[in-house]
Amino acid sequence: MLKEECLNLVVNGIKTALSKGACGNLTVEEIPSFNVEVPKNRDFGDFAINISGLCRYSRKNPFETAKSIVKYIDFESELDSDEKDLEKFSLKIVGGYINFKVKQSSMTNVLNGVVEEVLAKKTDFGKNNAGKGEKVILEYVSANPTGPFHIGHGRWAAVGSALANVMKFSGYDVFQEYYVNDAGNQMNKLGKSLYIRVMRELGADIDFPQDEEEAKNYYTGDYLIDCAKKFVKENKDICDKMIAENKPEADSATHEILKGFAKCDMLAKQKALLEKFETHFDNFYSETSLHERGDVQKCLDELQRLGKLYEKDGAVWFKSSDYGDDEDRVIKKHDGAYTYLTADIAYHYDKLKRGFTRLINIWGADHHGYIPRMRASIEALGYNPDSLTVLLGQLVNLSIKGEQVRMGKRTKMVTLDELIDEVGVDATRFWMIMRDINNTLEFDVELAKSQTDENPVFYCQYAHARACSVIRNAINERHDVANNKTISPMFTKEELDEYFKNLKKDDLTGLWKNEDESEEIKILIEKLNEYKTVVVNAATNYTPYLLTKYLRELAATFHKFYAAVRVLTDDKENSKAKLAVVQATIYVTKSVLTLIGATAPERM
Repeated sequence: MLKEECLNLVVNGIKTALSKGACGNLTVEEIPSFNVEVPKNRDFGDFAINISGLCRYSRKNPFETAKSIVKYIDFESELDSDEKDLEKFSLKIVGGYINFKVKQSSMTNVLNGVVEEVLAKKTDFGKNNAGKGEKVILEYVSANPTGPFHIGHGRWAAVGSALANVMKFSGYDVFQEYYVNDAGNQMNKLGKSLYIRVMRELGADIDFPQDEEEAKNYYTGDYLIDCAKKFVKENKDICDKMIAENKPEADSATHEILKGFAKCDMLAKQKALLEKFETHFDNFYSETSLHERGDVQKCLDELQRLGKLYEKDGAVWFKSSDYGDDEDRVIKKHDGAYTYLTADIAYHYDKLKRGFTRLINIWGADHHGYIPRMRASIEALGYNPDSLTVLLGQLVNLSIKGEQVRMGKRTKMVTLDELIDEVGVDATRFWMIMRDINNTLEFDVELAKSQTDENPVFYCQYAHARACSVIRNAINERHDVANNKTISPMFTKEELDEYFKNLKKDDLTGLWKNEDESEEIKILIEKLNEYKTVVVNAATNYTPYLLTKYLRELAATFHKFYAAVRVLTDDKENSKAKLAVVQATIYVTKSVLTLIGATAPERM
């Protein structure tokens, strides 16, 4: 498109200037990447490229450096000037910027083509093949099945699922996996805790330890009460035995039953909430299954065969420092028990053996020290450590009526389920996604619930609903308030659908009749066209927050268009052309909302 043409003109101008010795000691290999910007003041031009970075090679000031490049843009019309006129553009230097003003005939032709493309592809506009079918496994949330999700889990779920959506939209073969941490001491704590809850349901005089340190060996939250009630209802014989024996702790057989029941109940609730939250996993991978299949020991055997392990102080160590880690790591303790790292290495080894060439994990920021260990294990096993990408997510600060909720205190604990019930799926997902995962998120519950322009999700969804209302007004009867009469529809639905279906860019010449409106129309279509670049950037850089950022900009642009442009006029051809732009906005807005996992309401 026009942006790319501007960029190519500058790069080719630099290369020509190089051949003429006009760029100092710059070489072709050192030509940097340039960003094509859109000036805030459109009087400067439609696009601008900052070439100030070349001054260290040219040893000239930014203006003179830009001038030496512009001289060789379009060599046939070589002029030593700060302005130049080309077939599609006029060029002007402002400081270290080369500004491009697109000529009206070229601009309208391109913009009309954008509308034609959107109406042809509908919500698939922007779909691309940047990923080239690469097999990606995206692992996220992966919480212990020991209790309800907290707010942080909600952020990983929203970001992870939106990232999966945009990567699929961009041609990646994405497999979404949830690693169930169902092995280790936390599961024993869960079984012990359910025992106490069940015994209390049965009337036994038993409670959790009052000592704070001892209580850490239990899950004391009320959420296990419902699980206990369910267990009592479904396991009468076991409960009769438990109450008859009335022990302070369950025997080993009963403990295993309780542990398994609690795990299944917690995991079922987690899965149900994820589905409600528009987060759909392809697989729930049990850590226990790794051990049961013997895959953990097989992984150790492979590391041993490769000479990557050694024994010291009765433990088995992994030579992770050979691969960039700051020290070697124990993977089998002196008592024969595996460390947490051991199963994680085996799990990632399994991912690679399944044929995935790109492994993406979303972890909490407190796991940053774990990354070198995992990269080391991947390289030690003979794979490319760069196949692993870990996105570290920062915390969510939740505020309710101006008071910050301290997530660490049980008395004020707000679960993800409670937050969704309070503000809805759409608002929760939008807010969770709308900041870069590297930044702490400030989540204002009252604002997220509000139906005002200050609430970004409402503002964006209202743009979609407002655009839909414009289309409805075109095909429905309207009431003329001034004359108190009913006005017949301007178009039938079939007529408008047929127009949209067969639209060609030459049909849109009527868009540009009114100069007072043409600027807002132009800005809106340009913003629609930006979607293609946004999608690729969000997918390839793993930054789904760019989708919400773009959507807020698109919504603002459409609301401004709505206020400035009279869509339905006495000129039917002009109205149809404007309606095509509105319909294009509907498609793109709905596409973005779908990628972030939110609905696109037609009425609000």
